[in-house]
Amino acid sequence: MRNELPLGQMFVAGFRGCEIGPDHWIVTALARDRLGGVVLFERNVDGTEQNIRSPQQLRQLIHDLRHHAVIAPFIAIDQEGGQVCRLKERAGFGPSRSAAELAKEGVAATERFAARMAAELANCGINLNFAPVVDLDLNPANPIISRFQRSFGAEPMTVAAHARAFVEAHHRHGIGCCLKHFPGHGSAGSDSHLGFVDSTDCWHPIELEPYRLLLAEGYGDGIMTAHLVNRHLDPSGLPATLSPMVITDLLRRQLGFAGVVFSDDLQMRAISQGWSYVEAVQRAVLAGVDVLVVGNNLAPVEDAVAEGIRAIEALLDSGRIDAHHIRRSLARIALFKKKITGQQPWTPPAPPTAS
Repeated sequence: MRNELPLGQMFVAGFRGCEIGPDHWIVTALARDRLGGVVLFERNVDGTEQNIRSPQQLRQLIHDLRHHAVIAPFIAIDQEGGQVCRLKERAGFGPSRSAAELAKEGVAATERFAARMAAELANCGINLNFAPVVDLDLNPANPIISRFQRSFGAEPMTVAAHARAFVEAHHRHGIGCCLKHFPGHGSAGSDSHLGFVDSTDCWHPIELEPYRLLLAEGYGDGIMTAHLVNRHLDPSGLPATLSPMVITDLLRRQLGFAGVVFSDDLQMRAISQGWSYVEAVQRAVLAGVDVLVVGNNLAPVEDAVAEGIRAIEALLDSGRIDAHHIRRSLARIALFKKKITGQQPWTPPAPPTAS
């Protein structure tokens, strides 16, 4: 039964190379393993070129990736604007602005900027943006959100209004989005790229409000989990990415999110220092994550997709998870891809009103 399931669809992986040939491992992953998608980076952590050199080169790379894929892949990128920007002006792309800068000028400024950004992404062939950030700017000393001006502000309705404009601009160009970082990274005092982060004593329930507001309006693309421990939400001390209480109970059941749950990069030290890659994949899937993101930037591993698939197969074989759970994840992923290609509307039709 497990062999009928395209488990590779549950992974988005990064890779090195501005060009790919038929012998590149990412080609094997797309063709044999039916990899769900790729995530592109301009530079590696050591500063060397990774995937993006120029608009023309990027279009060719994406064309080649699509050509080798058995199932149309997510072509994903972190293009928030400001300092989290993979398409740089120095490489021939348009100028970029941070969320904090745009927020000072109002929602119309975000709408204009996001429309230009989305058009550029679509022109290159990118169909999924791991953005916008809906973390609230609650801690000026936050080293990864506030420091880099990645938040639209501290007030939920303001953040939701800017995020709505950002998402709608992307939808008009056939690009999906991914709100992040659930259940809220803005109050934290540390960076989960670097290690364990416990937000128990600083997190506030108000950090859920941007999600509530957007979900109430029918948002159904993706939401990315944070690798944060919050014992108010999960007394066991599991980070959100690995927590059934945060993902299945809070995000799915209480908030009613029916879209695709993406993990943040499983190679970040907040995860890799506590769990092996196989353990992290298994725990994330058991928690309710649909797509495992493996950046292959912090710790490149060419067989990460195949190893991850084997980890999910082991869950199925041992009975720790049933095939219906996996099929639900695969169905959500397939629906999201249909929205991206225009086969399904971005938001469900409004329920009929009583006459």
